[in-house]
Amino acid sequence: MKSIHSSYDALIIGFGKGGKTLAAYLANQGWTVALVEQSPLMYGGTCINIACIPTKFLIHNAEMGVPYPESIGEKDQLIAALRQRNFNLVDQSPNATVITGKAAFVSPHQVSVRLADTAEEIRIEAERIFINTGASPLIPAIPGIGQSQRVFTSTTLIQETQLPNELVIIGGGYIALEFAGMYAQYGATVTILDRSTRFLPHEDRDMADAVRSVLLAQGIRIEQGASVDEIIPGHTGQDTVVYHTPEKEQQQIQASAILVATGRQPYTEGLNLSAAGVEQDAKGYIKVNELLQTNVPHIWAMGDVNGGPQFTYISLDDFRIIRSQFSNLDRHTLLDRGQVAFSLFISPPFSHVGLREHEAQTKGYRTQVATLPAASITRAQVLKETAGLLKCVVDADTNQILGCTLFCANSSELINLVQLAMRARFAYTVLRDTIYTHPSMSEGLNDLFGKLK
Repeated sequence: MKSIHSSYDALIIGFGKGGKTLAAYLANQGWTVALVEQSPLMYGGTCINIACIPTKFLIHNAEMGVPYPESIGEKDQLIAALRQRNFNLVDQSPNATVITGKAAFVSPHQVSVRLADTAEEIRIEAERIFINTGASPLIPAIPGIGQSQRVFTSTTLIQETQLPNELVIIGGGYIALEFAGMYAQYGATVTILDRSTRFLPHEDRDMADAVRSVLLAQGIRIEQGASVDEIIPGHTGQDTVVYHTPEKEQQQIQASAILVATGRQPYTEGLNLSAAGVEQDAKGYIKVNELLQTNVPHIWAMGDVNGGPQFTYISLDDFRIIRSQFSNLDRHTLLDRGQVAFSLFISPPFSHVGLREHEAQTKGYRTQVATLPAASITRAQVLKETAGLLKCVVDADTNQILGCTLFCANSSELINLVQLAMRARFAYTVLRDTIYTHPSMSEGLNDLFGKLK
């Protein structure tokens, strides 16, 4: 174990994607760097340990028919290996030290750390400090939720080694749908209780309806406008979830596991930001400027804790923004980010970038819109994955692509191609007329954009 010094050039609090990448980069530039992470089970950050990687691994295994207990075991082995690799990425540098403990500001330049193994409290001073503490699940104030032994978050449910027979999911957002699809494929009976009266309310209705119909076909029950009133702990392997419908009718459903997927909140618990004078917004996110600086110029915030889109690749771009301030590279800021794609890993995956049709119309664009059933793509037929719908929205005056939504096999890869075309400001005709390999899902872009005039 490396010795811990009292002073460093840079202190990074949190082992997320942005933080670990920054730690390795600065150490390679000759800076002395301390990276503080409160748990040895979180080396590498949220994505590797409890989010993107384990969930996508479990989803893939579900699609391959691997039994749930076996999948959990394989997932644990994979995550342990990735965790060690990420620890080594930072700690093997002679200029970087990983400190496992809970950090709290004492002053703008000084942080106390309660070490995880000894509970000893040490103090570290740094010229520059970078906060990368992420976000955590938001637990709603539902009567009985604290007394139940069967309530889980997205973090804790994937640690269970036995498949729940009846899974009730409170929430109807992207995390809720991803878990619903995954557990249904493993064989659980899944019910979604969504407070919103509209399924995927931010999406265009044709795309939302396409997703809903596929989930229903997979046996997932979806209750819209369902407000949970109470969770009644049971003693026979099940809890009772009491909810009411938009018509105020009270309903009950039995659950062997309850997943709370009602949003996330910035994780700043115990950080004592006030001692550093760092400002937060009304929701608790750390305020930053376009360079990711807080109101205290030598303190930056990166990743989920700064209120930006909560994706690992955004945290990596946050690293790029900060790196450009300490290198000879061109200055990169939040103003450069532009449209960012995302993918929801249900089956098939749902991916989007840019404006949706209703958003483009609200902004006053004159649009051309085209849709294409996934079943019309030859590769989808070969893969026997014909469910889904593709959609594009184009500026009728400039031929620029305003947005694209792909609900089809391999959409998580295809959407990056569309995003690249948008960033390069290509006319939609470039995607329409490009020669793609055959048979491939990319060929669907020929047909989709070919439907425009």
